[in-house]
Amino acid sequence: MTTFLVTGGAGFIGSAVCRHLVTGTGHRVINVDALTYAANLSSLEAVSASPRYRFVEADISASETIAALLQEEEVDVVMHLAAESHVDRSIDGPASFIQTNIVGTYQLLEAVRGYWKILTGDRRKRFRFHHVSTDEVYGPLSLDGEPFHEATAYAPSSPYAASKAASDHLVMAWHRTYGLPVVVSNCSNNYGPYHFPEKLIPLVILNALEGKPLPLYGRGENIRDWLYVEDHARALVLVANEGEVGRCYNIGGRNERTNLEVVQTICDTLDRLTPLPDGGSRRALIRFVADRPGHDLRYAIDAARIETELGWRALETFESGLEKTIRWFVENPSWWRPIREKRYDGGRLGIAAE
Repeated sequence: MTTFLVTGGAGFIGSAVCRHLVTGTGHRVINVDALTYAANLSSLEAVSASPRYRFVEADISASETIAALLQEEEVDVVMHLAAESHVDRSIDGPASFIQTNIVGTYQLLEAVRGYWKILTGDRRKRFRFHHVSTDEVYGPLSLDGEPFHEATAYAPSSPYAASKAASDHLVMAWHRTYGLPVVVSNCSNNYGPYHFPEKLIPLVILNALEGKPLPLYGRGENIRDWLYVEDHARALVLVANEGEVGRCYNIGGRNERTNLEVVQTICDTLDRLTPLPDGGSRRALIRFVADRPGHDLRYAIDAARIETELGWRALETFESGLEKTIRWFVENPSWWRPIREKRYDGGRLGIAAE
């Protein structure tokens, strides 16, 4: 049995990782989360009673707390997902992104390095620090540009992307300078159940369910590669367990769609599953709004390395994963309604931004 410490395990991707580790493997999970606005422990109700799961409320910047926890639980793998991640919020208030994503990662690395130095024998050999990052660190692609691969130069556009790029560089520096055994993964846009409803897909689903306008940046022409969150969770555990130390792995779904295509597909699926009383099309709810600053045109992932070296494949197509996601939101208002009813400060909430 491997003991994983997952930072940010009450967030969207982190909770999917925790659920997968508990229900799909025999490993132990220590979930460390500061419970900021996007964290939600109700996303973990399915595993919260398991003897192989423990939740600890703590900030990654609390180095002494993290160091003590690592020793107490005899952690084998640290999977670092804790981050501020909403691009629009980073434009309106970058300070928290610098603090969490850069300073927090540094402080976590130092706590982990101190712990790793005292490990011996097999425990030292099998220890890994897995840093989970984003394709946004690579910057924009042209419409005919080759997809991002692991050697693509970094060119972040937003404060969020810049803060994640900095954290990626810190992790690799701790490997090269101190020998810390790390792996890094960069993923494309995730979607799926339990997605915090300020992001494109859940926001559009819920607005469309309620017959509200669907504001979309620009003309909806920006292109993203979409990855079902449970496929991502499987990939992350695989990278942590079998990835080569000092190596990066791009994880993508090979599902490029324009934002407009995504929104139109959601509208059409909801029209089929829950028709409007007047029989009209939800596409009529789409409203184009002024674009955000520095909005990258296109992201696309070349996932050949993880596919060929580790044997991973996405199980969901965009269509199958999106329908599962829509059905989940339709059937689980008890999860999302309290979030929709609460006011959140900061960010351009209400705009359908990926």
